[in-house]
Amino acid sequence: MDLWKSYAFLEILLINCCIVSLSHGIKENEPMVIQSLNIDCRITSRFARTIIKTELQNQLNMSREAVFDVELPKTAFITNFSMTVGGVTTNGMVKEKAEAKMQFQKAVSKGQSAGLVQSTGRKMEHFKVTVNVAAFANAIFVLTYEELLKRYLGNYELSFKVKPKQLIENFQINAHLVEPQGIRFLEAHGTFITNELTDVVQINRTEKQAQITFKPTMDQQRTCPECTETLLDGNFLIKYDVKRENSAGNIQIANGYFVHYFAPASLQKVPKNVVFVIDHSGSMHGQKIKQTYEAFLKILADLPEEDHFGILIFDDKVDKWQNTLVKAVPENIIKAKEFVSKISARGGTDIDKALLTAVKMLKHSSRSKLLPKISTSIILFLSDGEPTSGVTNHNEIINNVKKTIERQTTLYCLGFGNDVDFNFLEKLSLENGGLARRIYEDSDAALQLQGFYNEVANPLLLNVQLEYLDNSVSNLTQNNFRHYYQGSEIVVAGHINNDILERLTTEVVGQGVSEQFSMNVETNITEVEEATKELHYIFGDFTERLWAYLTIEQLLTQQILAQGENKEKITKQALELSLKYNFVTPITSMVVTAPEDNDENKEFIANKPKEGAMNDYDTESSAKTLDLHYFVYSDFDDDQSSFDNPPALMERTDHFQPILAKHIQSHVNM
Repeated sequence: MDLWKSYAFLEILLINCCIVSLSHGIKENEPMVIQSLNIDCRITSRFARTIIKTELQNQLNMSREAVFDVELPKTAFITNFSMTVGGVTTNGMVKEKAEAKMQFQKAVSKGQSAGLVQSTGRKMEHFKVTVNVAAFANAIFVLTYEELLKRYLGNYELSFKVKPKQLIENFQINAHLVEPQGIRFLEAHGTFITNELTDVVQINRTEKQAQITFKPTMDQQRTCPECTETLLDGNFLIKYDVKRENSAGNIQIANGYFVHYFAPASLQKVPKNVVFVIDHSGSMHGQKIKQTYEAFLKILADLPEEDHFGILIFDDKVDKWQNTLVKAVPENIIKAKEFVSKISARGGTDIDKALLTAVKMLKHSSRSKLLPKISTSIILFLSDGEPTSGVTNHNEIINNVKKTIERQTTLYCLGFGNDVDFNFLEKLSLENGGLARRIYEDSDAALQLQGFYNEVANPLLLNVQLEYLDNSVSNLTQNNFRHYYQGSEIVVAGHINNDILERLTTEVVGQGVSEQFSMNVETNITEVEEATKELHYIFGDFTERLWAYLTIEQLLTQQILAQGENKEKITKQALELSLKYNFVTPITSMVVTAPEDNDENKEFIANKPKEGAMNDYDTESSAKTLDLHYFVYSDFDDDQSSFDNPPALMERTDHFQPILAKHIQSHVNM
């Protein structure tokens, strides 16, 4: 489940393409007019709430179906959706997935359409709702989602991708952030912004707050003074970080809940011992092996000399570059590059033997006292397929590796392409303290590999524990971590037990490169709460909602490894929280019912997909894959068999699969 490793990337795509039937006399490419598009993002101590509101107008003398289609981050939870059609407002309701599934199947049996949340690529999902709009009528859609911004290589990043495909009278992006630690740096720009548009980006900033506004007029949106085409075609980016000290962290408190951010500055790197395990079986031939080679040349060049490393390549056999790990000195790096450059794709895939060999190499190197006493051991495993040689049973491989590693090594699994069994890699890595990441088959696959390595390249602390003394808190999220990596951030949240408690005492311990890291901090609860009020926080219950978000996120991760009654218990806990806080998660769905006086009474089911697994709502669909995101088609009177099978909620892939009317004769390419 790639869900929990994405860095903070808020991307919104709203495209108005026109797809109409020529048989009804409507002009080809006649768009439904976007009267307004407003994106409002409010960030309170890294917790972001984004509201997207758009108003469409049907300017033709006939009813048409409008599609509200928005991209949102995979790490986000939808919390609210409403649509107003013909003056009637309908609000979405979050329900247990099983209950929503029954409604979905009922809708399918009636040939009704469905509103979907689907994946569109590496970091994004689609929310899509179709509704009938009467002649000369308007439709207003409002979508809200929330997420915790994750710190990635020293930055929090928000990216709003904007492609309206037409001039909009009322278009604006607003981002308002409040960071009690103070804003260290902040920048905002757009990939599409010309010199004339530079001044349209407005940043008003104080020490702890900032307001970013982008509100171009219709004339400023034009590609030329007489043109009707829009310049708004690309990404609007916001990057920032907060001020930090070498301390036990920053604690925010509101309404009885706290959140603790820990990312100390000025720590020395802890040496790492890393074994690269590279699949070079036949399925890795061509571009995959070439990109792997390119990435590892750069990764090897970046290894600091205090690190130790080893390289294994495998197909149905395992080949070791050296029998032990060696120090990353220049002469060893040169020899390693020569070895990597000779890799070619061939043979089967013996994952079990490759990983067990890597673990044994680490243990042998440690017993031989070749590795630093204070260091951390990592296996970076890359494969693109299923085990086909040796042990091929997934559970047996997982058990073998877990038993051999004995919690002494962290395993990170990189799945190359869409053919890999991502669920297997995810479980394999989670059982051994790591995580799995999908590497997408694209021109930048080498950069994806390098990017992941950079995230884990510089461990600063080992075995980090955040403790809250005197039984002062309960319902803690995860508070122990194998590593704290440079450029990341540890976040813990919980409930303060005593309403009259004056101080919250926190102790943070971990192993540094030369000594034990230990720091204490006492937080005056009243002072922090008063400071919160003075900053005019954007939504006062953010600590409680952040706690719920983190708890659900972590329960869903635990669910992957749990079995039997324990799995049922964890699922129940996650479900109860999802329903209480109105989050659309992988175990809940949002149900939206179109107004009864609409031409077609429709029910829409928005379901959050999982990485690497087909969704519970899968149905057969003849929909074709197109990069179309917002389209309009006419209201046909004849056979509607094209819509008898709504699109299945697909596993995460690089493409969005919309419903296509059989009458479509033309479309606008992205």
